[in-house]
Amino acid sequence: MSPLAFTLLLILVSIGALGPTEAARAFFVFGDSLVDNGNNNYLLTTARADSPPYGIDYPTHRPTGRFSNGLNIPDLISERIGSEPTLPYLSPELTGERLLVGANFASAGVGILNDTGFQFVNIIRIGKQLEYFQQYQQRVNALIGEEQAERLVNQALVLITLGGNDFVNNYYLVPFSARSRQFALPDYVVYLISEYRKILARLYELGARRVLVTGTGPLGCVPAELAQRGINGQCSVELQRAAALFNPQLVDMINGLNGEIGSDVFVAANAMQMNLDFVNNPQAYGFVTSKVACCGQGPYNGIGLCTVLSNLCPNRDVYAFWDPFHPSERANRIIVQQIVSGDSKYMHPMNLSTIMELDFMT
Repeated sequence: MSPLAFTLLLILVSIGALGPTEAARAFFVFGDSLVDNGNNNYLLTTARADSPPYGIDYPTHRPTGRFSNGLNIPDLISERIGSEPTLPYLSPELTGERLLVGANFASAGVGILNDTGFQFVNIIRIGKQLEYFQQYQQRVNALIGEEQAERLVNQALVLITLGGNDFVNNYYLVPFSARSRQFALPDYVVYLISEYRKILARLYELGARRVLVTGTGPLGCVPAELAQRGINGQCSVELQRAAALFNPQLVDMINGLNGEIGSDVFVAANAMQMNLDFVNNPQAYGFVTSKVACCGQGPYNGIGLCTVLSNLCPNRDVYAFWDPFHPSERANRIIVQQIVSGDSKYMHPMNLSTIMELDFMT
């Protein structure tokens, strides 16, 4: 931005010329436990993070429903776009002006497929998350009018994170699972991608125009899989194979969708590479380990849930993983830094900084 343009922006802000929907864009989040801000707290489900030591490093030092010791990826993206954190859609606090900030519809345990995470019983499956998004828009229509509400949604940033549970909590949940008997792994991945395409197309129909789509991380390298499937501390070969099949096909599908639309609506975030950087070389990122979870029990602290009875590391900042499945807040900060400013190895076809610059100019 030129010095003149920046000066003009400061003047506009100081005289209040930027309206509420222009000052900070709305932010919507869909997906699973990597991005759930606490929707599952309001549900009768076992997929919850509402008890200590979850939230130990959150500003309130209390559990919030985030599967983190502190902030998660949506919180950190909100920081970067100059917005307050989105509230869970089921939160009774999400009313009035707070609706204009956006909403988090994510629910721990869900996947692309409806049968993923069935063992958790009451979770907000992705179809229901999209229904809630429609309901949200009706509520905003009533608040600011249909035209303004449509503009808010069109100009919003959207994050969607799905896919990991379709392997961990479905295909590989138990030996000879129903899906593994139905599909060989390559065919299962093709099926997942075809179903994910329908979800993204529906998001577009509902008005989303800037959507960050994260691929899966290195599924076989999380402490839970090292404990249950890894050999001598090595990542699970089968789960890594699944991620290696899924992620490139996701990018191809996104490219195809953008081509049909004629615009770069969907942006692929290479979560695999973002995670592998610190998983493969933890010391380079200030971690003492990327194998052992901070909170857990058993080998690599990878067995069972993180509870008050678990082993708990004294310094979360030196652990890449908070619990058997989820990165620590500090690892999430490294991931979000690549979402914001990473090159084409991490973000395709552009990073969040470029999106913000482009959208500011239009």
